[in-house]
Amino acid sequence: MKILGIESSCDETSVAVVEDGKKVLSNVVVSQIEEHRLYGGVVPEIASRRHCESIVKVTDLALEEAGITLDEVDGIAVTYAPGLIGALLVGVNFAKGLSLAKHKPLIPVHHIRGHIAANYISNGVKPPFLCMVMSGGHSHIVEVKSYTEFRVIGRTRDDAVGEAYDKAARALGFPYPGGVEMDKAAKLGNPKAYQLPKPRVDGSQYDFSFSGLKTAVLNLINRANQKGEQVNPNDVAASFQATVCDIIADRLIRAAKEFGYDKIVLAGGVSANSGIRSRMEAECRKNHFGLCMPPLKYCGDNAAMIAAQGYYEILDAKTAGMDLNATASLSITEENFRVV
Repeated sequence: MKILGIESSCDETSVAVVEDGKKVLSNVVVSQIEEHRLYGGVVPEIASRRHCESIVKVTDLALEEAGITLDEVDGIAVTYAPGLIGALLVGVNFAKGLSLAKHKPLIPVHHIRGHIAANYISNGVKPPFLCMVMSGGHSHIVEVKSYTEFRVIGRTRDDAVGEAYDKAARALGFPYPGGVEMDKAAKLGNPKAYQLPKPRVDGSQYDFSFSGLKTAVLNLINRANQKGEQVNPNDVAASFQATVCDIIADRLIRAAKEFGYDKIVLAGGVSANSGIRSRMEAECRKNHFGLCMPPLKYCGDNAAMIAAQGYYEILDAKTAGMDLNATASLSITEENFRVV
């Protein structure tokens, strides 16, 4: 079964063709990072316009690379939630047009489910497992009970980890996207140079709070400026990253032990972070857990992961009609479309 996947939830326009949820026949990604770097972050209106300009060309390239036509596709999978609403609407409406014109099933895919599915492509991992999803907008510990059944046992109460990285990076003067620059700088710094807080959340031992950590970095820089002193950006980045690793490793390992999982999976853009990957490898080795992490090319937003998850959604009869709409915010456990 060949699924055409469409991803446009933020600032990447991507279309892919994936066979049987695992074999990637094509995966074309057009990034807008260089343009958004001028503004220090993603500008939603610009992102939407660029998706409109790119999506037809990207689809043609994906089909050409896969060596098939739209008539040979068995379903159209599209990210419909969560994300920037204008950006999502471009992908959803384009997918609806293809579905209607070619009489192909329309498969709505939740963006976080897609990130998890990146591991089905690259690692051959199968549920059940415990997954840490980390990105600019999400920080979730998810029980993946089956390909289409999920339970969230921990989430951020404020900033996502990727957002905290970007805001701390901006304060240190690093260019956008800040998370990548922080990771590079952390390799050059002393992780014990600065003591940063590890916020805990009342009412849940597995929820996260990264806002306080970000604020601690801002305060550190402001205090130094007021005294006429300079902070070492590499040392701050290294200390920040070490603290993030401590927080994530603590929650994830304890959750795996409590809920009886011996297999941990990482997903999302921040799973590309070298410090987090190295720390989780060490923690899983120490605790005799299996660890799966997607290759770097599947960590960020891409349509291959959407097509992969779309395969399992259609097997579970999760297809939608022309009344499918985009949704800016939606839990991974929810589905707000009418199944047809």
